Amino acid sequence: MSYVTPQEFATKMIDAGESKVFMSTKDTLIRSYMAGAILALAAAFAVTVAVNTGQFLVGALLFPVGFCMLYLLGFDLLTGVFTLVPLALIAKRPGVTVGGVLRNWGLVFVGNFAGAMTTAVFMAIIFTMGFSQDPNSVGQKIGQIGEARTLGYAAAGGAGMLTLFIRAVMCNWMVSTGVVAAMMSTSVSGKVIAMWMPILVFFYLGFEHSIVNMFLFPSGIMLGGDFTWIDYLMWNEIPTIVGNLVGGLTFVGAMIYGTYYKTSPARNAGKGAVAAE
Repeated sequence: MSYVTPQEFATKMIDAGESKVFMSTKDTLIRSYMAGAILALAAAFAVTVAVNTGQFLVGALLFPVGFCMLYLLGFDLLTGVFTLVPLALIAKRPGVTVGGVLRNWGLVFVGNFAGAMTTAVFMAIIFTMGFSQDPNSVGQKIGQIGEARTLGYAAAGGAGMLTLFIRAVMCNWMVSTGVVAAMMSTSVSGKVIAMWMPILVFFYLGFEHSIVNMFLFPSGIMLGGDFTWIDYLMWNEIPTIVGNLVGGLTFVGAMIYGTYYKTSPARNAGKGAVAAE
C-alpha cells in the first residue's frame, strides 16, 4: 500500500494548502466545477441505487466512487480546502494571507455550486423526460429528501438548527479525513481504500455535506419538492457550510497539525522517574 506516516503527510497537507492559495483563478474554478459536478453525479447514483434496491446501505457503499474519482483527478471540494488551505496560513508560509485563503474558498464555492447545479439540471431532465412527465421514483425521492432536510429541521426550531450544524461538523470530520487519507499512500489502490472508509461513514449516517446538498436540494425543487430556495439556504446550505468549516478545520486540520507537524518534545522518562522518587 506504500504507507505514508502521519508526520510525512502533515507536511503534505500544508504544501497542498499553500499550492491552492496561489493557484490561478481559471484553474481553481475549473477544478472546483468538475469536483462539484462529479460529486453530484455520485449522489444521484447513490440515491438511484438505494431506490432501485430498497437498500440504502448499498447506495452508501457505492457513493465514495465519486469522491475517489474527483480526488484522483486533482479536483477541489470546498470541504477539502476548508481544512487544507488555512494550515498554510497557520504555518506562516510566505505570501499566504487571510485574503488569499478567503479568495480560494470563494472561488471553490462558486465552482462547486456551478458544477453541482449543472448535474442537477441534467438529472432533472433525465428523471422527467425533459420536464414532460412527472418525476420517476428516483426524482420523487430526491424531492422528499429536500423536504425532510429543510422543513424537517425548521419544524424543530433551534433544536433542528443545532442538529443540522452538528451533522455538518461531523460530516467534514469524516470527509476531510478522506481528503487526508488520499495522502496516506503513494499507490492508487491504497489511496482509494483509505478514502473509501470515512466517506462511507459520512454518507450512511446522513451527515450534511454542503456540496452534495448543492445537488440534492436545487434538483429537489426542480423535481417538485414542497420547499423553497429560502428554506434550502436558511435551513440547510448556510448552516451546513459553517458546520463543514468547523468540522474540517478543528477535528482534522488543527489536530493533525498540532500533534504531527508541531510535535511536542517527548517526556524525559529518566527525569520523571527520579522526580517521583
